[in-house]
Amino acid sequence: MKLKIVQIGDPVLRQKARELSHEEILSPRIQQLITLMRETMYDAPGVGLAAPQIGEAIQLIVIEDKPEYSQALTPEQIKNRQRVPIPFHVVINPKLTIENDDGVEFYEGCLSITGHVGLVTRTLSVRVDCLNEQAKPVTIHATGWYARILQHETDHLQGTLCIDRMKTQSMTTLENYNKFLKNTVK
Repeated sequence: MKLKIVQIGDPVLRQKARELSHEEILSPRIQQLITLMRETMYDAPGVGLAAPQIGEAIQLIVIEDKPEYSQALTPEQIKNRQRVPIPFHVVINPKLTIENDDGVEFYEGCLSITGHVGLVTRTLSVRVDCLNEQAKPVTIHATGWYARILQHETDHLQGTLCIDRMKTQSMTTLENYNKFLKNTVK
């Protein structure tokens, strides 16, 4: 069963999400929600999904960047994005730390802003201290595209959308991105 992904304009996307307790994380409700979020992310398809995107103002994220998601990219684009497959994992109550101030621009979309992309500058290296789906502490050191995914998804937990960080003049439909820009950007 897939969940409904809420779209821009829904107030939950602008709320600060609350942290989950250890007991909540281990509860059948949250464990089932993780499974449903995973299925919803796969169905979309997307590389990440934050709980506010399915109407839940809680600090819960699922992430997976499957190898097939990069098949349409050239080897140069994969290298420039520093994009590698990321296995499925859960991020709860994240604290993100920027490890490198060097920012890089790439087109970025969002499952809650269907059909549109724009240039967003993100740092290349982050650290995330969080809990996993078993409520155990985890530290993630991420670079490249993975760092971008983590920044995008943790923004959702703060009520921030990629359009808030986007060069607004670069915003385009996904159709026009594929038609005019996809093969011109690194």
